[in-house]
Amino acid sequence: MDLDTGAAAIGVLADPTRRSLYAYVAGRAAAVGRDEAATALGLAKHTVSFHLDRLADEGLLEVEFRRLSGRSGPGAGRPSKLYRRARREFAVTLPPRRYDLVGDILAAAVGRTGAGADLDTALADCAHEEGRSVAGAAVGVPGGPGLEGLAAVLAGQGYEPVVEATAVALANCPFDALARKHTALVCGLNRSFVQGVADGLGCAGVTAHLEPGSGRCCVKVRCRD
Repeated sequence: MDLDTGAAAIGVLADPTRRSLYAYVAGRAAAVGRDEAATALGLAKHTVSFHLDRLADEGLLEVEFRRLSGRSGPGAGRPSKLYRRARREFAVTLPPRRYDLVGDILAAAVGRTGAGADLDTALADCAHEEGRSVAGAAVGVPGGPGLEGLAAVLAGQGYEPVVEATAVALANCPFDALARKHTALVCGLNRSFVQGVADGLGCAGVTAHLEPGSGRCCVKVRCRD
């Protein structure tokens, strides 16, 4: 999720009325109608309608239409507009973090070790494959299969890349907290992931290296001579 989308969605919850309505809808097992929410929170129906629709517009709630009476056919009345918490997840972290990505790689690697694979090899392979998958999903990458294109894709993963003459430095580590606690493990799969992105984009002669430094990602991408 890009920062603009996530920030806009979470930003609507700054309003206390919308926060209360979101919390109420999220806490209900069934979809909630406007009348129910207005009665439960002691709010005017037109106020509830406005704020529920705003939450739905930002993707925090999903909308469905259903007759609450359960009847159908002529005389059953119009379907009611109902709201439930959206299945979509929203998260904004500054600086950007991608702990979900590490989790996916680790889970895939553990699955392979259960089938007899070496853990270090499985981690490297799964991270590389995930990187190639990210590259394959990238559409309209500016700069093509070179450092500029690689930087554009890595920016979408939270790395905050800086393109140099023959290298790409990564100003931010998306796995920072885990990398501090489990440095060798996380930095190793990080390097494999970045290499996978480069390979998936077709960046010839580009290698991801471990070059730890203060206040930045441990990986730096360099063009081979």
